[in-house]
Amino acid sequence: MITNLDVTLRDGGYRNNFDFPLDYALHHASESVKAGVEWVEIAYRNGSFKHTPGIGRTGTGTDDYIRALAEVIPPERICVILHPKNITAEDLPRMYEAGVRLVRFCLPSGAPEAGLAMLRDASRIGFTTTVNITRVSQLHRRRLVELAAMSDDAGADVVYLADSNGSLLPHEVSQLVTLVRSVTDSAIGLHAHNNLGLALANAIAAVDAGATWIDSSVLGMGKGPGNLITEQWLAYLGRGRRTDRYDLGRILSLAHHLESTVDEATPSLPLPDLVLGHFDLSIEDRGKLPADHIGEAFSAARELTAAAAA
Repeated sequence: MITNLDVTLRDGGYRNNFDFPLDYALHHASESVKAGVEWVEIAYRNGSFKHTPGIGRTGTGTDDYIRALAEVIPPERICVILHPKNITAEDLPRMYEAGVRLVRFCLPSGAPEAGLAMLRDASRIGFTTTVNITRVSQLHRRRLVELAAMSDDAGADVVYLADSNGSLLPHEVSQLVTLVRSVTDSAIGLHAHNNLGLALANAIAAVDAGATWIDSSVLGMGKGPGNLITEQWLAYLGRGRRTDRYDLGRILSLAHHLESTVDEATPSLPLPDLVLGHFDLSIEDRGKLPADHIGEAFSAARELTAAAAA
């Protein structure tokens, strides 16, 4: 059984400074649930990793915004993601009261203890919980095993492998899922980015290796070149006879509505993001590349990779 989680309103926010109109957010959540998508990630709580001036509603996830969503979809479908450094002790109970039932923790690989302590608190409150291990392509496998085991011990319902740089290949995804499954009883999830155009292939490889939670976004709207494209993924699930419980027609209508409503939703694969995926560099490295000549950007990325390896 595959659990699908829509990340359009959150990851797509990197394209429009998280400034989705409330009417659109309500429509998106409602249509996603009617189409059968199990969870809708509606926002970050209190901002993303870095402070962003003028950030919109899906980047802050206020109580009032959560309550507005809980009026159109059941709380059992509402997800919020967070960075532990942005959260106080009051946030978790307030989020639960407002209507959130799934909370996702972006786990810092170097110092995960505070995030794991918050995860334990979230479990006691009654949340379903996931740990998102970010930039998994850059993690030593021994450290990945340690983080997965610690997350399992802390009570995570799902351990997500986040291909934040969009650089993983399908056989690598399969190996990582298999490795993490060997050290945790938690479900395994994949959060794919599409820098190399491999998000769909990677999702298929993850599920074939035993992952059961998959993130996607409508039109692939997300950071950089975006995420696994929901409409492609659901079309594959139906075509591959894995399940017929999703309403692809409704999702396609939602994709058309999103493209007509939010200018930044138009699918694209900027060439610098392909370069980042090729060299396994993060989106933060994009500012270090020349902006006006792709050949020079490629050379600069190669130099960055060589310097990091030295």
